[in-house]
Amino acid sequence: MTKFGELIKSNAPTLIDFYSGKDKEFDGIHSVLRDVAEALGDNARIVKIDILKNDSLATALRIKGNTTFIIYKKGEMKWRQTGMQDANTLISLVKQYI
Repeated sequence: MTKFGELIKSNAPTLIDFYSGKDKEFDGIHSVLRDVAEALGDNARIVKIDILKNDSLATALRIKGNTTFIIYKKGEMKWRQTGMQDANTLISLVKQYI
C-alpha cells in the first residue's frame, strides 16, 4: 500500500486501470490506454494494476468489477467508473484535472 500511496500523490492526474489479467477485454483496453497516454503525454500518468496480483489493494478500494478506472490527483480520488471507456472519454476526463 505504501507504493500505491506514493503513486497517487502526484500533482499530475493519475489514471489507474484496475483490471484482471484473465479478462477478455484486457487486450482491447491496452490499446485504449496507449492512445490516452499518447494524447496526454507528460501531463498525466497512466497505470494498470492487475487486481488478481494486488488482491489486498483491490479489496481495500472495494473494486469488484473489471475494468475499474480511477483518477487520482494529489492523493485524492477525483473520479471512478467501472466498465469499458473509450479513449476520447478518458482523455476528456483526465484533462479536467490537469
